[in-house]
Amino acid sequence: MPRIYMIRHGKAAADFSGHPDPGLDPLGQTQASLAADAMAAFGPMRILSSPLARARETAEPLAAMWDRQVYIEPRVAEIPSPSYDLTERAHWLQEVMGGTWGDLGGRWVDWRDILIDFLADMSEDTAIFSHFIAINAAVGHTRGSDAIVNFRPDNCSITQFVAEDGRLTLEALGAEADTEVR
Repeated sequence: MPRIYMIRHGKAAADFSGHPDPGLDPLGQTQASLAADAMAAFGPMRILSSPLARARETAEPLAAMWDRQVYIEPRVAEIPSPSYDLTERAHWLQEVMGGTWGDLGGRWVDWRDILIDFLADMSEDTAIFSHFIAINAAVGHTRGSDAIVNFRPDNCSITQFVAEDGRLTLEALGAEADTEVR
């Protein structure tokens, strides 16, 4: 039974409306080191990261600790925004977070389904550095919930799943915190 550890990225250097792809701020860098320490007990395993800078930078301390390469995996990236305008995408995400996948529909449901299929088909233990909505999509799937937000993973929280026979099961939620989209 492959275990999947989805780690939300550390605190970003800019909010969702402030930069298209921020890295980590100093607190986020500290959080990334603490997440690596927390993952150490689970032993070396494959490491995947969203292509976004904040996730890649969060993966670096664990990769260094385990002397492993971080593989970039677009299927675990943040939900795609319908706009490149930073203000518009922040407003869109604020509205989306209160809704359901059924309300959102279309390409976003396809995005969620691709993510879930990818996770459910894992064949080895894997640490995945990802994002708030992506982790929520996986949690919601395991709970049979159509809500986009099912819990509020804190920066660098570790949510644990098991993949078996094409099914994804939730083992443990990561730490929660209030998340505000700006």
